[in-house]
Amino acid sequence: MSDKVKEKTGAENVRWDLSDLYNSIDDPALENDKKKVAEQAEEFASTYKGNVADLDEESMKQALQDYEELIETIGKIGSYAHLIWSTNTNKAEYGKLMQEANELSSEIHQKLVFFDVEWLAVDDEKARKLIESDELEKYKHYLETSRQYKDHVLSEKEEQILSAKKVTGRSAWNRYFDETMGAARFELDGEELTQQEVLSKLHEPDRDLRKRAHASLTETFGDHSRTMTFIFNTLLADKHTDDKLRGYDSWISSRNLANEIDDKTVDVLINSVTDSYNLVHRFYDLKRSLLGYDKLYDYDRYAPLLESEKKISWNEAREMVMDSYTDFHPEMGTVTGKFFDNNWIDAAMKPGKRGGAYSASTVPSVHPYVFMNFDGKVRDVQTLAHELGHGVHQYLSREQGALQADTPLTTAETASVFGEMLVFQKLMGELDDPKEKLALLIGKIDDTIATVFRQVSMNRFEHAIHTHRREKGELTTEDFSTLWRETQEAVYGDSVTLTEEYNLWWSYIPHFLHTPGYVYAYAFGELLVLALYQQYRRSKNGFSDKYIEMLRAGGSDWPENIVGNLGLDITQPDFWDNGLTAIEEMIKQAEELAKKIN
Repeated sequence: MSDKVKEKTGAENVRWDLSDLYNSIDDPALENDKKKVAEQAEEFASTYKGNVADLDEESMKQALQDYEELIETIGKIGSYAHLIWSTNTNKAEYGKLMQEANELSSEIHQKLVFFDVEWLAVDDEKARKLIESDELEKYKHYLETSRQYKDHVLSEKEEQILSAKKVTGRSAWNRYFDETMGAARFELDGEELTQQEVLSKLHEPDRDLRKRAHASLTETFGDHSRTMTFIFNTLLADKHTDDKLRGYDSWISSRNLANEIDDKTVDVLINSVTDSYNLVHRFYDLKRSLLGYDKLYDYDRYAPLLESEKKISWNEAREMVMDSYTDFHPEMGTVTGKFFDNNWIDAAMKPGKRGGAYSASTVPSVHPYVFMNFDGKVRDVQTLAHELGHGVHQYLSREQGALQADTPLTTAETASVFGEMLVFQKLMGELDDPKEKLALLIGKIDDTIATVFRQVSMNRFEHAIHTHRREKGELTTEDFSTLWRETQEAVYGDSVTLTEEYNLWWSYIPHFLHTPGYVYAYAFGELLVLALYQQYRRSKNGFSDKYIEMLRAGGSDWPENIVGNLGLDITQPDFWDNGLTAIEEMIKQAEELAKKIN
């Protein structure tokens, strides 16, 4: 960490209290739960193995309740291990605990896999009667969606082997990636900084600083490029093997199935966005003009419009989010307050802490936790709003139970992006100076471009590398960089000049490894929220109550039904055009403000 005096934000001591999970890595309750869940798994298997096809409504309900209890316990152990490790990936004891939790989860899954295999083997007529029964109404959507995997689940023995090998395969390589990036140090102006600290410099008004930060990041990415190339190739091959064994048509099919959305709908989304890349070009041409540059380089994309970006304290950020959420709906404000009051947030930046931000749902019997790296920038307020949107969603959906609380990734981003929009609109409403309004609007469009268009361009990169690995074999570092550059040049066109150094910037993005296919969900969520917000503005009466009920529903119904209760039809091909039109309107608003200010 830097020895230089750094302006404090008030977030330096904002650390979460994980005692609602366990008091420490040596907590006796943690050890007891490890033993208990193993015993419960044995008992579950002895009770139900070989009998699933014969279960009636009442006995199936009992089986699902027992199953949920097991999922809860193993989820609690795994959540605690991952959360505490995230705050210090350099600490060996935390890495050890996370590995133990992964191994235990694999062992438990191996004992329980028979349940899914036998349930999917139940004939369709009997399965439909169980799904439609009043006794099992609470579990209807879980039972319904699980049947979609009928053609992709292997035998019990094969599933056990895959689960066992995952611990030393995919999970291990993901951990290695995270720990490598967490331990990496980036030299900038004589200081050794973390990746997150240097990435934040790309949002500074000083162009030379941004350029130096860009060079620092590239140099260290280059130092690790051989390792990253090997990790990427290994995980690409691992997914290809899984997809072949399970009979998926393409690299993205399993993700779409998990997202409860068909391949065709995803294709329509991707094509709608790529066909609108001209909006990206139009926006960055405007931003280049406003900044007064001859060329806009990749390290200029997130440059703030005003020279001096005000440092925002943690308390100010808290107030902005709390006010925005409470104004929208009192219950939303009440739930958000719990995160601050009960220390459910870890926001301090420190060495060893992994980069990025997330909200961990943990398990329904506890509550979510929010993780971020707060550096006092306006975008950090938006990040806080984003993750607390997830947090509120996860908190309210807990009542659906362990099997139906979580939503597909497509709708999982809805609450987070909507939360960002609420804070943005509040900030815009409080500004009088047209220059400040324009600066804030440009920052919002920056984020929207990144969320919709950049994420889809990254989906195109994923498609390219998965296809290459399957059809042509292992990729070199240069192969990855070439495909990265091609997909990035497509989205930015001539509006942004990409440096040669930028070619390596595929190598630090964890989504490609942790959750292949994830990134299009961001575009899905952003465009959905833009449509939702328009609906909110048109019909405020009763909208916020319906919105809270949508969050409370979690994953208990199909996404189109849950969103449909708010008056939107996400199955229509032209639905995405509405969101893209809203983005164009924001760009037009920025152009008009710029003309007004001259």
